Amino acid sequence: MPTATETLELADQAATKAFAGRLARLLTRGDVVTLSGDLGAGKSTLARAAIQALAGAPIEVPSPTFTLVQIYDLSTLTVWHADLYRLNHPSEVDELDLDAAMVDGALLVEWPDRLPHGAFPDRLALHFDIVDATRRCLYLTLGFRWLDRRNSLLDGGN
Repeated sequence: MPTATETLELADQAATKAFAGRLARLLTRGDVVTLSGDLGAGKSTLARAAIQALAGAPIEVPSPTFTLVQIYDLSTLTVWHADLYRLNHPSEVDELDLDAAMVDGALLVEWPDRLPHGAFPDRLALHFDIVDATRRCLYLTLGFRWLDRRNSLLDGGN
C-alpha cells in the first residue's frame, strides 16, 4: 500500500494545537490516526486539541489511560480516543472493539505498538520525538487514504 513520510517541527504547544486543528478539519469517517512516542512527548496534547477543535469548544477531554477508550459523539463526527499503554498483549485489543469506531467515526490510538501486527494499515501514523522542553519533532507516515490530504495536513493547503 503506498505511503508517504514527512517530518514537521512543532516549536511549541501552540504549534501542536495548530497541527491538531488541521488534523481535526481533515478527519472523516473511517480514519485511524496513531500517536506514538515517549511519555510526555505530546500524544495526549495533540489528541485533546484535535477533539476540542472538532467540538468547537474547549470540552473536557480526559486521558483514557485507565478507561482505555473514551468516545466523543460530536456534531460532525464520532471520535474514539484509545490509550493502549496499560495493555500487556495485542490480543487484549480485541475486547475494545476498535473496528466499531470506523463505522460512524474516527479512531485516535495512543501507544499503537500494543495493536496486533498489521492492524489499521491505511492509517496516519504520528510519532513524536522530544527535541527539548517545548519543541517536538513529528514524523508522519501517511497511508494511501491520507495522501490526497497531505498538503492540507502539513500546512493548511497553503
